[in-house]
Order: sequence, then C-alpha cells, then structure tokens
Amino acid sequence: MDIVLMIVYATLILGFLVFIHEGGHYLAARAFGVRVTEFMLGLPGPNIGFTKWGTKFGVTPFLLGGYAKVCGMEPGEMSPYLEPVLAALYRRGTANMEDIARDCGITDDAAYEALDELVEWGSIAGPTKQDKYNTYRAPVVKPSKKQVAAGAVAYELGQARPVEDAHALFESEYKQQYRSLPFWKRSVILVAGVAVNLLFAVLLFVVLFSLIGVDVQTSAGDIRHVNVNPLDAIQMGFMYIGMVVQLIAGLFNPSTAGEVVQNSTSVIGIAAMSKQAVDLGLASAISFVASISVSLGIMNLLPILPLDGGRFVIEVFQKISRKVVTMRALNYLSAAGMILFIGFFLFMANQDIQRIISGAGFGG
Repeated sequence: MDIVLMIVYATLILGFLVFIHEGGHYLAARAFGVRVTEFMLGLPGPNIGFTKWGTKFGVTPFLLGGYAKVCGMEPGEMSPYLEPVLAALYRRGTANMEDIARDCGITDDAAYEALDELVEWGSIAGPTKQDKYNTYRAPVVKPSKKQVAAGAVAYELGQARPVEDAHALFESEYKQQYRSLPFWKRSVILVAGVAVNLLFAVLLFVVLFSLIGVDVQTSAGDIRHVNVNPLDAIQMGFMYIGMVVQLIAGLFNPSTAGEVVQNSTSVIGIAAMSKQAVDLGLASAISFVASISVSLGIMNLLPILPLDGGRFVIEVFQKISRKVVTMRALNYLSAAGMILFIGFFLFMANQDIQRIISGAGFGG
C-alpha cells in the first residue's frame, strides 16, 4: 500500500508541476500571438478534450506531466516552398502529396517537407491513420460573430477556399509562429515555464510562512508558532531559490560536482519523500511541493538539450553568430543530452534504491 501511495503522490505532484510549467510556455506564446495547437495534462499520446481559441485542451492517459505544442519551434531553415504549397492546398481543400508537388512544379520530397512543416505550424491538417495515402487538408475556420459581420467565411476541414494573395496568406500564418518572433520574445517563451514554477513556489512559501505559520525555537528553548509578514515570506522564498541555484551551479565545479550528484535524487527518491511529506501534514506537504517546484524550474535552466536552458543557449548562439543551427546538429546535441540524463538517472536511481534498502532515508 505504501508503494501505491508513493506512486500516486509523486504522479500528482510532478504531474501538476510539469503541467503549470507548460502552462507558462502556453501563456507566453499566446500573449505574443503565437499559435498553440495543443495544451494537454499528461504526456503525448491519445487524448480527449475540447478546442477553444484555436487550442485543443485535454488530457492523456499518461498523467506524469503535460505539454504545450507551440507552433513554429521546429529547428533548421524553413522550406523555400511553404508559400506556394500552402496556397495550392487551400485551393484544393484536400490533396495528396503528389497533387501538391505537381501543382507547384516541385519534387515529391520537397512537397512532403513543406507539407510536414505546415502541419507543425498548425496551418494545415496532416494525414490520419485512416488515410491510404499522404493526404493533407485545409484547416477548419470558425470566425467569430464580429469577423462574420466583417465578411469572414467559415470553412469545414478539407474544404476548398479561394486564395487571392498567396503571399498575404503565407505572411498571416508565418506571423503566428514562434520562429517569426524577435530574439527577446522567443527567450521569454522559453523561460516562462521556469518563471511559473518559481513564482508558484514563492506563493507556497507565503501560504506556509504567513498563513499557516511555522514553529520556531526561542533562545530560551521554548517552541513558538509564528506567522511572518508576507514580504518576509517572499524574501525567504527567493533566498531558498538562491540556495538551489548555488547548489545546482556546483555541477559545473569539478570539486563539488560529485557531491551534488550524490546529494541529488531521482523520481524514485521523490516518490518516497512525497509520501513522507504528506504523512507529516499539510505544512510539510506544502514545503515539499515548493522545494520540488524550485528544483524543477532551476534544473530546466541547465544548458543541455532538450531542456529550456539548452534551447535558450541555441537561441543565443544563433543570435550572436547569425547562423541557423541545423537539424542534424540539434539531433546530435539532443542525443548527447539524453545520454547524459539517462546516466544521471541510473546513478541517482541506484542511490535511491540503496537508501531505501538500507533504511538510510532521504534528506529532503
């Protein structure tokens, strides 16, 4: 029963914290006019939900986390045929890859590359499992009442529509993509998830220290229950964040890296600690969730792909060098990052299992 509770608590805590992290990316992207086609509670997979403001909100069976599908984040150069391919598909409504290739006078491979990128943009709908061939469709258009009054027309999925100005159509779609934004806006989207995790942790510290209060020992040895000023609680929250930043920065110091890793824990340890924290009561549970939220946020700033920090480093490199990092280079960097993470996980998981077996416990 304890193992089941450990799994349940860890899934709820980590799932919620990852979900609000992705919510930060979603809110920042929408604030800058970037299309977000999906915002899900759970890891990618089969899902159910509803569509609002051009985004499908829903839930998947794999509840450990969440994701926001921000359009236009695909790496590398854009296909040079996006504009004619988009216009050709809109005029047809529904078409196979070969149809578009003929209409645009390009190869099937070039048409496939452009169509696939437009699917990532949310500009068109990609092939379904029921399609025998690579069939693409123009998207659903449901204008608001105000837009209808202004002359906008509704279109069903796969319905042909006139294209008077192919360039204007392409520009309207391009402006809704992450890649169309200036460097500082892309950076804000990347760090927004981290910001939400840290701000949520600070809020929890305010609840813990100001509303619930904490027990402190006086100089005389007595235990007193005190409620601190909210501003002091905020300050304490940021002090804790600074401590975590300093701790994680130790990973980059050869003399302290080993100690930092040894004092770290995997999801197995988090599961064990989550049950311990909940068993100790509300204050302990709030403190634990706040500490995990800070750790999750700061860890995401590590300059390693596919973390947000790794993506930010790529953005900085591209800004300084004025060169676009190729898909091949990103794949190599992502693979190296995954190998590093798997190595860390296996090492820390082994530590956690040894602690459980020996009964040494976790430091929190």
